[in-house]
Amino acid sequence: MAGGAGTRFWPASRAGMPKQLLALVGKQSMLRQTVDRLGDLVKPEQTLIVTNERLIATIREQIPELPESSLVGEPCKRDTAACIGLAALLVSRNDPDATMAVLPADHVIRNASRFQDGIRQALALVEKQPDRIVTFGIRPSYPAEIFGYIQRGARIDVHDEAAPTFVVKRFREKPDAATATQYLGSGDYYWNSGIFIWKAKTILSALAERQPEMLGHLEKIREAWGTPRQHEVFAREFTAIKGISIDYAVMEHAKNVAVVEAPYDWDDLGSWQSLSRLSGTDRFDNTIAGRHLGLNTTGTIVRTEGDHLVVTVGLKDCLVVHTPEATLVANKHDEESIREIVKMLESRGWTEYL
Repeated sequence: MAGGAGTRFWPASRAGMPKQLLALVGKQSMLRQTVDRLGDLVKPEQTLIVTNERLIATIREQIPELPESSLVGEPCKRDTAACIGLAALLVSRNDPDATMAVLPADHVIRNASRFQDGIRQALALVEKQPDRIVTFGIRPSYPAEIFGYIQRGARIDVHDEAAPTFVVKRFREKPDAATATQYLGSGDYYWNSGIFIWKAKTILSALAERQPEMLGHLEKIREAWGTPRQHEVFAREFTAIKGISIDYAVMEHAKNVAVVEAPYDWDDLGSWQSLSRLSGTDRFDNTIAGRHLGLNTTGTIVRTEGDHLVVTVGLKDCLVVHTPEATLVANKHDEESIREIVKMLESRGWTEYL
């Protein structure tokens, strides 16, 4: 899934080059890292990237080994349930019994071999019970209010397991601070990673039960796929869908769900402050990406492109992001306001900065 806008990373993240197409951690884009992380588990011709149609050309440049049929460009944003449902229908055209791995393209995951071990374990769980849904839970390290949570139940015995596996008791929405602290203290909750393994027919059956109207629109798209009417039908039917996340549409109601405790290091890179956690800091607690000269600067994140020099004097706990078109200077603890800036740019019609 590579269709997000990544507005929290403005001004580096733009409509034509959103977060998942940027090299925010490491030298390659997050999408490129997501594809590479799979190794030999999935062949290029069995890989689907579902994104916004305006990003197709850029993604083709970043992932040139994929055939043209592997890139699906949505005409508009309709959240993750429609994205996943469409992918499941397209996958099942070639293999009605196919097993899918659903991966967000904007996560940071360290240690690809352990990630692959986890995917293999999830695959074995699905093969043992074909109607089972498997997800990955991240053991929480602090009482986060920005993630959904998974409450685990009884342990599932797995042969040669890569990580502990449990029955999912319940999916929980993003909590308030007190509830998040309670979840952390209990030891029975995971952060919801948004990574899923299932049979394509399993998720399609769930959508048929919970979102029949959505599935009806998606089935019309599949019927026209590969015909001269594909573009016309895709635009009309997909636009008619009411957007909803896969969590609300399916997961909160699903019965046979297992959670594997992720055997790999994970981060959703949700904000600029994530860079300090992932890339580290210098002796002044600054995180620097690019050319920077600082005087009496502490706790600050600086990102600049090319040879452009950013000089900071007397800054504390700030965020400075330079791009050729726009520069952001902010209190790093007020990152939520970046989304408001994006809305203000939209309202003024300054689309060249979006």
